[in-house]
Parts: sequence; C-alpha cells; structure tokens
Amino acid sequence: MNDALPSSDQGAAGPLIPVLAVVGVGLIGGSFAAALRQAGQVGKVLGVGRNAQSLERAVALGLIDEAVTAEASAAQADLIMLATPVGGLTNVLSQMRTHLSPRAVLTDGGSTKAEVVEAARDALGDRIGQFVPGHPIAGAERTGPEAADADLYRGRTVILTPVPENGAAAMAFVRQAWQACGAHVIDMDADAHDRVLASVSHLPHLLSSVYMEQVATAADAATRLELAGSGFRDFTRIAAGSPEMWRDIFLSNRDAMLAELAAVRGVLDRAERAIADGDGEALLTLLDTAARARRGWRKE
Repeated sequence: MNDALPSSDQGAAGPLIPVLAVVGVGLIGGSFAAALRQAGQVGKVLGVGRNAQSLERAVALGLIDEAVTAEASAAQADLIMLATPVGGLTNVLSQMRTHLSPRAVLTDGGSTKAEVVEAARDALGDRIGQFVPGHPIAGAERTGPEAADADLYRGRTVILTPVPENGAAAMAFVRQAWQACGAHVIDMDADAHDRVLASVSHLPHLLSSVYMEQVATAADAATRLELAGSGFRDFTRIAAGSPEMWRDIFLSNRDAMLAELAAVRGVLDRAERAIADGDGEALLTLLDTAARARRGWRKE
C-alpha cells in the first residue's frame, strides 16, 4: 500500500474523512459515525448492513446519508469501519476485496483481535496492509441505530493491534479518526490483547449472563426478580447486550476464555469450601482481597 497519507488528510481544506463507510450501524458503528459528525471530521457517511429497516432508521436518525452494498462502500470510502459481529467479518471482507479502492483504509471495532486478523488476512490477501485492527473499550447494553451515542468514545481507550503490513499512513489515519472521537489510542499485540480482554471484558459478560440465566429459569424466577435490588441491577446490566455479538466474541477468544474460566472456577471452589467448612477466616481473606482491589481500582 502507498505509504503517503490518505487523501482524507486535508487539514483545513476539508474533513479528515471525506467518505466514511460503516458496516453495522448499531452501537459501535453508529457511535463512531455520530462522533465524527459531531467533530466535523466526516463528509459523507455510507451505511452497510443486513437489515434494511435498521439502515432506513439510521438514515432517519442522521447517522448515515445513504445505505449501500458492501461492494459499493469498498469502492467509494476513504475509511471503512467494520462493526459487525466477529463471525460475519470474513464474508464482508470477501465481498469487498475486489472492489476495494487503493486509497481505502479499513478498521474494526471487534472485541477480539487474533482471529479477526486471521480472518482479514484470509479474505484480503495481499491487501491486508489496508486493514488496521482496532478495539474501542466502550459499550452499553443497548443495540441498534437508536443506541448510537456521539460521546460514547470520549475519554475512552481504543486499542490498535497493527499487522506487519500496515503502513505508517494507514496507522496514522485510523489513530486520528479515533482521536477525533475523543478517544485515547494505544497499540498492543493481538494475542496479548485477547488474553487481557478475556479477563476484564469478556468473562464479566459471560458470568453476568450465566447468573441471569440461572435466575430467570428458576421455578420462583418471578419472585426473585420482583425482590431484586441495586446489586442485582448492577451485576446483570451487561447481560442485556447483543447475544449474537457476545456469542461470536466468546467463541473467537475460546482459548483465553477457557483459561480465565478455569481460574475463576478455582476461586469459586475456594469460596465454596470456606462456606461449607464454616471457615470464616478464609472467607474473610478472600472478601477482603477483593474489596481492597476494587476500592483501589482507578476507574469510576
């Protein structure tokens, strides 16, 4: 790929991104478009998706200007944001490959990176340098175009996991786009990213969902839910997220998830033994370690 800056780097002459394409105009993709519009850093926004009604709603909400096919977006866009579930990425990129403009840069918002890079490499072949993998550490339980929030990424961290073929210009372009959204951007190795995020992002969602399923399928579920309070609300909030998206994340990050599940199971076993044995000291030590760590966490 030509390492000159993309044509979108026009400074005062125009927005950073003359034409943006968003594949999957929901929370992640829609918020990306909305944030860039709010910053005045995007011209035309194209939307790609499987649901025509969702795309019509995205147009009505002002998130996109026009709904197009994946092929058309590849030919027209300066920057393409892939905000689809991980499992559908290969198909979308395969549709785009032969139509992809040489100036186009692609990035994504997927929560796993090693499998995404592998899928992109298979689909794009020698054009892999045009794809800069990314992951915004931001989200909400809402879905669809209505979930889009122009301030979603403000003050949040975005992780880029570049491939060796990425040129400096493509990296700079994606970095500038996220910075225009108000995000702080860092670089990270894809495998390291997946190990860490399995622990602090993916596993919490799985545990919340597993617990919610257990409560919701209990014989007295109605009574439990009627009496549930703020602790239940806070712990289960993320279980309301997109089932399709999270299924793909868990399966995409299978090895890291299994390792984290084994580690959590070990702590659960210790807690269960302490309760079964009436071992208040062991239970207090576990709870105190957790409480100190949570109070010392820098983010609130």
